Amino acid sequence: MAYLEARGLGRDFPGVTALNGVDLSVELGRTHILAGENGAGKSTLVKILTGTDRASRGEIHIDGQDPLTTPDLFRKIAYVPQELSLFPDITVAENLFMPFSRTGHGGLVNRRRMEAEAQDYLDRFGIRARPSDLVRHIPVPDQQLLQIARASTNKEMKVLILDEPTSALTASEVERVFRVIRDFLASGHAIVFISHKMEEVFGIGDDFTVLRNGEKVGSGQIRDIDEPALIRAMSGRDVSIDAHFRPECPVSDTIMAVEGLSGEQFQDASFTLRRGEILGFAGLVGAGRSELMQAIFGFRKTRAGRVTVGGKAWKLNDPAASVANGMLYLSEERKHHGIFPLLSLRENIGISILALTSGKAGINAGRERSLVEKVIGDYGIRAAGMGQKISTLSGGNQQKAIIGRAMATRPRIMVFDEPTKGIDIRTKAEIYKIMKTLAEEGVGIILISSEMTELRRCASRIITMHSGRLTGDFEAATTNSETLVGAIFASGTAAAQIPAGASSDAETSHVH
Repeated sequence: MAYLEARGLGRDFPGVTALNGVDLSVELGRTHILAGENGAGKSTLVKILTGTDRASRGEIHIDGQDPLTTPDLFRKIAYVPQELSLFPDITVAENLFMPFSRTGHGGLVNRRRMEAEAQDYLDRFGIRARPSDLVRHIPVPDQQLLQIARASTNKEMKVLILDEPTSALTASEVERVFRVIRDFLASGHAIVFISHKMEEVFGIGDDFTVLRNGEKVGSGQIRDIDEPALIRAMSGRDVSIDAHFRPECPVSDTIMAVEGLSGEQFQDASFTLRRGEILGFAGLVGAGRSELMQAIFGFRKTRAGRVTVGGKAWKLNDPAASVANGMLYLSEERKHHGIFPLLSLRENIGISILALTSGKAGINAGRERSLVEKVIGDYGIRAAGMGQKISTLSGGNQQKAIIGRAMATRPRIMVFDEPTKGIDIRTKAEIYKIMKTLAEEGVGIILISSEMTELRRCASRIITMHSGRLTGDFEAATTNSETLVGAIFASGTAAAQIPAGASSDAETSHVH
């Protein structure tokens, strides 16, 4: 019997229908996959199920009752968003139990008792932090796990909705989340799981519902559908899940050379980036990949080493100089570092092309509109109009806007840090094609990814890192995954487990 049930839900906004006649049935003790491409209506449905938005039509029942007449029922539905939504300047314990009135810490807070209780949650979820640590000082994967732990402090919760909960996690951390999910199921809870990672969908799912263009287009049990059929239901067409997107032009001169670079979380890094290739960086979360690229970009300080671009010394520790000289870093945290969420799509793109649109009289509105329209068209950004607030676009369209905005400045080097985090399969392919095209046009591309499959599909070469050090430099087309994973774990062997979906061809490679 369904504990959470939706019947005929619809939600209309001016000029658009976000949901139309959607049914959903979630049972306790089971994991229900909510599938669909970015923009399919999943977020709107979740907002209605959690009581943060009202349906235009249809009805919801929680434990057989109508939450619109008994709003306290919405407390039984907990939601963990894809983007981090913690308070960075207060402690781990305080984040866990806010609001204090809901978690039994209201009134005069007994900090010792709260931190002791917090430690139990940290142990249970394997979070590498102390209760007294400020959240901004703990790694992003632990922040993601902390969000799930925080939802579980709600003692009334019976249904937990997880939106892309593993997007910043390593394989071992994903298994930790799955362990927690199984514990929830065993204790009589239900899980609604949103993910674009097919191996997770089929690894943890019991039931599924597929949305497309705001409508329900399929449902059933996971055991009765295969991966191609699920992808076809989500996209409305066949999407190749095995295609490669490596640049096909000849590799030529060196664009950038890094020699003996050291800084916070990385040591003695040396590598080259060549024109006509996508250079992948693989490693566990915390291996130092992002920190190394942020240091080259100038966001982090360096202690030793040098960088040359086009044969000339590169100015370190100065992001403004990096941008002025044609290097751009696209952060994995779109919400916090990639967009101006309160501004429109036009303003988010226009802000990067002020040099092309402004003069003595200010911004030339016609010129700006023309350039923004070109970016929207060239990069296939789907939006109601350029005046739409960028935060209301799907994650994939936000990412394409960020890339298009960056390319309007004609960069020489672009670093993509987890560029498809939380993005559906079809939009992933679109972003892969963009990277491939840019590389073939002569832009130096560096791709940081936690997905081995993504690196194998896109990268010409893959550099591996472990504990801040480079451990290998491999030709992607001629290196087996056992070797890559061995270098990621710095084992020098193929003993590590191969990620789901990765190739296991036995070919040669070179390890530093």
